[in-house]
Amino acid sequence: MRVHVVSDVHGRADALARAADGADALVCLGDLILFVDYADHSQGIFPELFGAEAATRLVGLRLARRFDEARRMAAELWASLDGDPADHIERLVRGQYAEIFAAMPTPAYITHGNVDVPRYWADYVRRGHHVLDGQSVEIGGLRFGFVGGGLRTQYRTPNEIDDEEFARKVEAVGEVDVLCCHIPPAVPELLYDVVARRFERGSEATLEAIRRTQPRYALFGHVHQPLAARTRVGRTECLNVGHFRGRGVPFALEW
Repeated sequence: MRVHVVSDVHGRADALARAADGADALVCLGDLILFVDYADHSQGIFPELFGAEAATRLVGLRLARRFDEARRMAAELWASLDGDPADHIERLVRGQYAEIFAAMPTPAYITHGNVDVPRYWADYVRRGHHVLDGQSVEIGGLRFGFVGGGLRTQYRTPNEIDDEEFARKVEAVGEVDVLCCHIPPAVPELLYDVVARRFERGSEATLEAIRRTQPRYALFGHVHQPLAARTRVGRTECLNVGHFRGRGVPFALEW
């Protein structure tokens, strides 16, 4: 059995269409939407509305951890738009989802990332797309559990939830062979992004579940350039499957 795993697609519909080539199924760990590309400031929803120069300023403030200034700048720009800013965001998010789900291979087992807007997904999933969050499913004789979304941060991305709600989803998954989350377990070397030079948030609940149930694998994304892409917790192999927008290549899991 061969399953290809991707995370942090961020608009790469071209590569996503080929991501399941040679595999029996695709697993996607979320972050389908691209708000702004830190490597190319002309790409994403923000520069589409306000231009690459404004995106460069926003990225610079965020990288300098000047989050209040970044929010004030963004608020001024949103206020300059004609009509309700939410309508502009919904139009562009829906446009990206239409393209991404049209390219998503089947069968695919998908969970949400922290930048996703789950309430729109039902309008775009196709036959053979299985959306799972706090749920498990059998694939090729192994039990795969899925926990989507992220924890609350100063970035205030759309799909951040409280620690308690996240922990309830981890508990609902129970014992599995492969635990699939968008964010990593709370292991420091898995959380540090060496390019952004910051720690992202990981889940203590996920780490505790791994220690307690010892799945074969824990798969995740979220940290685009991690200090460590893999480590072991007991017998569990913890693996960052890679920044799919940047690499365009899925991680292959075989058994």
